[in-house]
Amino acid sequence: MENTEIGEIFYEIGELLEVLGENKFKVRAYYKGAEVISSYPYDLRDIYNKDGVNGLLEIKGIGKGLAEKIEEHVKTGNIQYINELKKKLPPGILELLRVQSVGPKKAKLFYEKLGIKDLSSLEKAANENKLRELPGMGEKSEKSIIRSLVFLKKDKGRILLGAALPLGELLVASLSRMKEVSKVEYAGSLRRGKETIGDIDILAASKKPEEVIKYFCGLSEFASILSKGPTKAAAVTKNGVQVDLRVIELSTFGAALNYFTGSKDHNIKLREIAIKKGLKLSEYGLTREKDKKNIASETEESIYKTLGLSYIPPELREDRGEIELAAKQKMPELLRLSDIKGDLHMHTDASDGVETLEDMIKAARSKGYEYIAVTDHSESLKVANGLSGKRLLARVKEISKINSKLKGFRILAGSEVDIKPDGTLDYDPEVHESLDYAIGSVHTNFGMSREEMTKRVINAIKSGKITTLGHPSGRVIGQREAYAIDLIEVIKAAKDYNVAIELSAHPMRLDLTDIYCKVAKEKGVKIAISTDAHTLGELDMMKYGVITARRGWLEKKNVLNCLAVKDLIEFLKKRK
Repeated sequence: MENTEIGEIFYEIGELLEVLGENKFKVRAYYKGAEVISSYPYDLRDIYNKDGVNGLLEIKGIGKGLAEKIEEHVKTGNIQYINELKKKLPPGILELLRVQSVGPKKAKLFYEKLGIKDLSSLEKAANENKLRELPGMGEKSEKSIIRSLVFLKKDKGRILLGAALPLGELLVASLSRMKEVSKVEYAGSLRRGKETIGDIDILAASKKPEEVIKYFCGLSEFASILSKGPTKAAAVTKNGVQVDLRVIELSTFGAALNYFTGSKDHNIKLREIAIKKGLKLSEYGLTREKDKKNIASETEESIYKTLGLSYIPPELREDRGEIELAAKQKMPELLRLSDIKGDLHMHTDASDGVETLEDMIKAARSKGYEYIAVTDHSESLKVANGLSGKRLLARVKEISKINSKLKGFRILAGSEVDIKPDGTLDYDPEVHESLDYAIGSVHTNFGMSREEMTKRVINAIKSGKITTLGHPSGRVIGQREAYAIDLIEVIKAAKDYNVAIELSAHPMRLDLTDIYCKVAKEKGVKIAISTDAHTLGELDMMKYGVITARRGWLEKKNVLNCLAVKDLIEFLKKRK
């Protein structure tokens, strides 16, 4: 968890430096460092304890200045530099940067011209129509900020699945090491794989609950203990996440796990079925009403079976038809992480990635993948060092040479091509013809009307030049709303033109959402689950995409990158 904490500090340093007007290369170094550290697969403390600063310097993207600050955090739990920067600005200034379309320059402008220093003063100024009078603003920009403020309030206090899951797994692993604990699992919305989590619920089975509670409350991850009882405890982590622990008997573990996993609507339906069968369902088990005998409680499977249902995976427990299907014994065989054969969206240091092509290949092969698509940005996205047509053609030739030497692995030469406001794409036909794989993505002009944006994206789909539509709603969870777009019409067009739709596995995106994954499945549209990795560590984010796909009822047959390499190449040839 320390990696995540240091990554967040580096990102905040980058934001503060940008507001203060610092050198853009220095700013970029901190942003890049944050990206690398947050997704780095090895513990920074372990690396430092073994090899000191020199070990940290071996991490690509980490220079001397950043390595020394990591050392400071490992030794003291703090980085003094961020405290010095914060003293130069009002305490709430970083809050402004969480608002869509308010970047560091606007935050500085708002502070200097109107004394805006936090979200409440920004909201007041926006509602009084004061923002529209500032340089570079206007009525449309002001209204956009008001909408974004409403959006931020809605998501306040929730954390990303990508932050909650590692924490939940860490705490479960810690508790499972106790000889007094016979079984332990996280429950709630985390177990159902929701994209954001309010708090983390953990269930542990033990005959010595007080010892488990004592151990739990002493874990180093916690900053404070909210409550502590004989069988229950609540604590808050250093990052402000609440964790609730319940210690129960092993004999009722399945019933409690089912009850505390939810969802509420799913549980209500189960209780209704139980009542019709003369049973009562609670967190303690299924009991017969006539003699109060407990007939199922130790496992979830036994509860579903007694109710006449096939087992329902946690990700589906949202009352979206899963119970009716389980009653017919027709539950889908949901996608598994092991079904994924390759990653079809990643960036290298040729555009805005951190790693070389060779390093990305090596990392992908170590995962057992059969292929990857290398999809650096196209020329329109200057901020991401997008490749010109000439550079891309040279990269295609380079990949062809590498492929000729590889055995049992294939690199698809690709590009993430910008979809322009009119729906046209970067690059001449000659360049597109040379590509094995092309992702069409929207990166600019997010404020278009629903009709305009839908037409823009469908025009790109109709072009015949893209294999996959990238992060189709453009949202960034907790930071940027989805742009206005009719995804039902987009899915229909994707079906008509045999274009796959991406499910970006990055926990800040998870786009396509689970709801629309289910729609795409029903329409017969293939989904490509991809990480959009810019670092080696981000290749591990594939699991979040798989969790979302499972929530969207996806099976192996619905996912493009579950195809074996020969079948994928055949699919791509047919498209051309």
